[in-house]
Amino acid sequence: MVQPVESPPAWRLIGVDFTSAPTRRKPITLAHGSRDGPGGTGPLRLAGVEALHDFAAFERALARPGPWLGVFDLPFGLPRELVEELGWPRDWLALIRHYAGLERSAIRERFAAFCDARPAGGKFAHRACDGPAGSSPSMKWVNPPVAWMLHAGVPRLVEAGVTLAGLHAGDPVRVALEGYPGLLARELIGARSYKSDDTAKQTPERLIARKDLLEALEQGRTRLGLRLKLSHAQRDELVADASGDRLDAVLCLVQAAWASGQPGHGLPPRMDPLEGWIVSAGWDPQAG
Repeated sequence: MVQPVESPPAWRLIGVDFTSAPTRRKPITLAHGSRDGPGGTGPLRLAGVEALHDFAAFERALARPGPWLGVFDLPFGLPRELVEELGWPRDWLALIRHYAGLERSAIRERFAAFCDARPAGGKFAHRACDGPAGSSPSMKWVNPPVAWMLHAGVPRLVEAGVTLAGLHAGDPVRVALEGYPGLLARELIGARSYKSDDTAKQTPERLIARKDLLEALEQGRTRLGLRLKLSHAQRDELVADASGDRLDAVLCLVQAAWASGQPGHGLPPRMDPLEGWIVSAGWDPQAG
C-alpha cells in the first residue's frame, strides 16, 4: 500500500465539484482557501471560487505547483467485488489504466450485465466507504453517473503526476483525496435538498436550505470542528448559485481543511488500496 504523504507546514487547500462533461453552463468548480493561524490550524478562509469550463482548464489547475491539498468530488476506485467478478486488474494503477482504456459503451455493457445477474435490492456492488459516507456506488452510470466521473477524472489526476493519498505516489506536495459534499451536508441539514440543475426545481425551500447550510459551516457545527470564514459577497454568491456547484466545492474545501490537519490525511489505516476511501467518512471525533 502507498503510504499517505504527511503534511508540510501549511497547505493551499482546494475543493473540487467535478463533472464528467464540463461546459460553460456546467463547469468543473474549484474553491480555494487556507487555514488561518500558526501552521494552518485555525479557521478556514475561502479565498475564491473559479469555473473550469473544459478539461484543458482542469488539467492546468492540476499542474499548478504545490504545496496544495485538494478534495475532489468523484470516486477514486471501484468496488473490489466488481473488479474481481469482471477479472480486471487488482492493482490500483493497472486497474485505472485498464478502465481508462475502455469506451463508456463497453463499461456500461459490463456493468449492466453484472447488475442483471444479481437479485433485486442488491444490483450494485459497493465499496467499504459507501455505507459510512452514504454515497452512491462508484459503478453507477446514471443518476448520478459517478462511473463516468471516475473514468474522466482519475486518469487525469494520474497523468498530472498528483499523489492520490493511500493509492498512488506522485508529487508529494500536490495531493488529492476523494470527497463527498453530501456527507457534510446531511450532517448539517439532514435530508433537505439544497440544489438542483433543473430551473423548475430551484425553489425557495432549497434557497433557505443553502442559507442554513452556510450558517452551520460558519458557526463550525460539523463534527470536523472547523469554522468557515466568508465575506458578505462570497456568502451571497454561494446562496445565489441554485445549482449548488459552488457550495459543493466549498464543502469539499472544508473536508480538505480537516484532512490537512490529520495524520495520514485522516485516511483509515486499513483502507482497501484498490477501492480508496471518502475523506472523513466514518470518522468519530470521540474515538480520535
